[in-house]
Amino acid sequence: MHPLPRTRSAYRDSPAVRVWQHRNYARFMSGLGPYYVTSWMQRVGVGWLAWELSHSHAWVGAIAAADLAPLVILGPFAGAQADRTDPLRLMRWSQIAMIGQAVALAVISLGGFMTVGMLLGLSLASGLVQPYYTAARQMIIPAAVPRADYPSAITFDSTLFHGSRFIGPMLAAIAIPLFGVASTFLMHVVGCLVFYVMVARMDLVALPPAGKPRAGLLGEIAEGFAYTRAHAGIWPLFAMLAVASLVARPLQELLPGFAGGVFEAGASGLAWLTSSMGVGSLAAGLYLATRGHVRGLATLSIVATCVLGVATFGFVATSRIGASIPFAIVWGFALTLMGVGIQAMTQIAVDDAMRGRVMILYAMIFRGLPAVGALAIGVLAEYIGIRATFAMAALLTLLAWLALAPRHKAIDDAMSDRGK
Repeated sequence: MHPLPRTRSAYRDSPAVRVWQHRNYARFMSGLGPYYVTSWMQRVGVGWLAWELSHSHAWVGAIAAADLAPLVILGPFAGAQADRTDPLRLMRWSQIAMIGQAVALAVISLGGFMTVGMLLGLSLASGLVQPYYTAARQMIIPAAVPRADYPSAITFDSTLFHGSRFIGPMLAAIAIPLFGVASTFLMHVVGCLVFYVMVARMDLVALPPAGKPRAGLLGEIAEGFAYTRAHAGIWPLFAMLAVASLVARPLQELLPGFAGGVFEAGASGLAWLTSSMGVGSLAAGLYLATRGHVRGLATLSIVATCVLGVATFGFVATSRIGASIPFAIVWGFALTLMGVGIQAMTQIAVDDAMRGRVMILYAMIFRGLPAVGALAIGVLAEYIGIRATFAMAALLTLLAWLALAPRHKAIDDAMSDRGK
């Protein structure tokens, strides 16, 4: 029997506890938490405002696309920039821009001047900042902890993000009826300010040194693509993630149409659906954070893709919001297990010199492609219905799973080499 002091020492040395002992990481995450919560409040506010102004799946999809699609175009440039400069500086400037965007949303909404076109333009403004924020975040977290703590550090980041998917929408469901949709934008101003202050207090020393790049910007982007394409584990997992992100993940962006048009549940229904997905995501994030290693994670990610397809079928098979909620929880769990699992494995497997460029490709797939999918699915839903459209998306997700399932062992080996 082990004595109690040893048990306490083992607890302190566990990956889930040890990662918080790194000061810069703790500061970063303590600012990121409020930012995540208020960003989800704003996202619910923007989505519901888009539906109220248009009552159109296509418009809701277009506004979601405006926020996410620039990442597909600007992502490679942002990733190369993060590899050659100080990501803390990129993060600070991105937060200043996001504060301005949230202030504009609040002022125009409070003044009663908002139109669907203005909302589209302000969402696009946010989307133009996101590639640089995302590239910086992908660089800062690994720089704040030792390599052995990468899996827990990355998955706690995801846990905060997806936990905020539960808290943020529920706060939005309270705030919108009581104070109006503009209150969600004002809260995001506060969240951005808190995050900016915590980033300003960081003093990382393990960041890429500034200096002249070895190749031009386009050459560095090409190197990142070539490196990813040649990797035996990253490439197939990115391909599977691309299919799921393009056809299944837009369900999250188009939830306003389900809440208002299918379930007839209003803004509170949208909050319940978003929060249900957040509960599943939080559970998956906590599991990954306490797991502490990446061995076998490729197989779990591939299985999660199958579960995601099945959960999507279940969600669209009913017109009752109560029946859809269990599927929303499973959907959130599967999406997070797949997406964050691939993110954690890639952070371990990638060479440090390629980190910014490869991780921005991940972000382009996981955050950028859903914008393309949301726009396409929103338009198609106007003709054949949103439930039938996502039933087709679920089938394509299952086909992506079938393509990789026989190769899961080889992919697992390729992604675990540096994480043993």
